[in-house]
Amino acid sequence: MAVKINGINHFAISVADLEETIKWYSDIFGFTVVNRSEIPGAGIRVAHMQGTGFLLEVFEAPGSAPLPEDRKIPNRDLMTQGNKHMSFGVPDGRKAKEQLEALGVEVAMVAEVDDTYGVFIRDNTGNLIEIFEEKGDVVFNQHK
Repeated sequence: MAVKINGINHFAISVADLEETIKWYSDIFGFTVVNRSEIPGAGIRVAHMQGTGFLLEVFEAPGSAPLPEDRKIPNRDLMTQGNKHMSFGVPDGRKAKEQLEALGVEVAMVAEVDDTYGVFIRDNTGNLIEIFEEKGDVVFNQHK
C-alpha cells in the first residue's frame, strides 16, 4: 500500500546571504519568516518562511559553493540530474510576469505550453523558479 502524503511540506535552498534572501522572498512573493535556528556545531543558519501552501527552508552555510551557471538557465539545467526548480501556481501568468518585471525581477524564459502561460525567473541567488498559470481541470495544489 502506498504511503499517504498530505502534500508538499517545504522546499529547501542553500544561499550565500540569509538576510538578503529573506528580503527577496518577502518583497517578491510576500513570504514571512516563521522561525529561525542554527544547526548546532555547524554554524549553519536556517530560516523557515511561510508561503502559500508550503514552507521555504533557507540555509546559509559558511563556505558553501555558489550555484553553477548551467543550473541558472532553464533548459540547460535539465541536462543536470536532480531537482530542477520550484514552481508557484498563479491564476494569470501574463499578469504575474508584468508584476514581477515591475518589481525588477528578470524573466529568464517564457514558457507557453498548450493553453497555459508561464515564466522562469531566478531568485537573488540564481535558483530557478517557475511561475505557472493554473487553469482547466489540472489542480496542482489540493490545499487551495
